Order: sequence, then C-alpha cells, then structure tokens
Amino acid sequence: MIIKAIKNAFNMAIDRGWNKIFWAVDIHQTVIIPNYSAAQIPTEFYPKAKEVLQEISKRPDITMIMYTCSHPHEIKQYIDYFNQNEILFSHVNENPEVKNAAYGCYDKKPYFNVLLEDKAGFDPLTDWLAIQKLMRSIPHLSD
Repeated sequence: MIIKAIKNAFNMAIDRGWNKIFWAVDIHQTVIIPNYSAAQIPTEFYPKAKEVLQEISKRPDITMIMYTCSHPHEIKQYIDYFNQNEILFSHVNENPEVKNAAYGCYDKKPYFNVLLEDKAGFDPLTDWLAIQKLMRSIPHLSD
C-alpha cells in the first residue's frame, strides 16, 4: 500500500511539473521502537528505517516533515538524535512551504504527499525494506 502511495506521489509531481514532494513521517511505531518511558526518548530504530531515512534525507526532491504527538522537549531531543544520525527533517507538524494553494487550505493541516504512520497502516517491519528498494529505482524529480 505504501509503495503505491509513493509511486502515485512521484507520478503526480511529474505530471504537474513539481520539483519536490513532501513526506510526513511519524516517529513512534513507525521509525523508532517505543519504550513507553516518560524519562527518556526511545532510540532503537526499526530495521532499515535509519538507512532509508538517511537516503531520503539526501534527496533534494523530498522534504521530510516530522509528524508527531511528542511533547516539545521530546521533539527537540528527537531532532538532535535524528540529526546525529544524518536524518534531516525540515519541519515539525507543519509545512510552511505550502499554506494555501489552488487545491486547498493548509493553515491547520500540513500538506504532504506521502504519510508514513502506523495508524495509517504503515508496517515498520516490512515497509522500510520495500521503500528502500523502490526509492533506489526512482530518479530524482530534477533528473
């Protein structure tokens, strides 16, 4: 299912002449295995999550948005942790690059083309590998 969504996002970008797409990425049960502790953020990646997000971070045609319900002090810790691991999120819970457009009003809902979220059906145990394989075959939008 996620593979179809990613392919659709790239096809739409090509059809509309866009030079990038936006990915909203949840943290818990998607990228990081939860530890259910209020004392410290969990830091164990699901298999392939770190490598795939590092690869995506290097693509100029993808902007990643951290999509999380984490507390503000945790978000700061996550940003630092991901930066240390060469995973770059451009925004957190917002997309200031797209606020209002002909296709909708995004003042309160961040605009994204791809959603990686366990509550939306993302399976971190299988989907990261599938994304890695797919992304290695998709040329950059600027190519």
